[in-house]
Amino acid sequence: MPQEGKAYVHAALALYYAGAQLNEDNLKKVVESLGLQADDAKVKMLVASLSELKLDEVLKSAAVAVSAPVSAPVSAPAEAEKKEEKKEEKKEEENKEVDVSEGLSGLFGM
Repeated sequence: MPQEGKAYVHAALALYYAGAQLNEDNLKKVVESLGLQADDAKVKMLVASLSELKLDEVLKSAAVAVSAPVSAPVSAPAEAEKKEEKKEEKKEEENKEVDVSEGLSGLFGM
């Protein structure tokens, strides 16, 4: 159930934003408050995975939007090159994001 896995992650984020300590008991309470039966194994794995990360840094890097500078119109070949560069940059950013959350996505089949 991928949606259930997302509930665990959202519960962890709710604890983070509320300033509450992210531990097994607190996470379990939040998940159960959503009407779900908390799976102890998932709770333990998520808390262990997130304890290794600095959530504030991860969230700041995920929230940064990359904007391209505005430039004067250019010829079609140059535009094609820029589009290719943007695609490569976007792929690199996606790869970086996957590296950070790679372990978490495997936990819940996301």
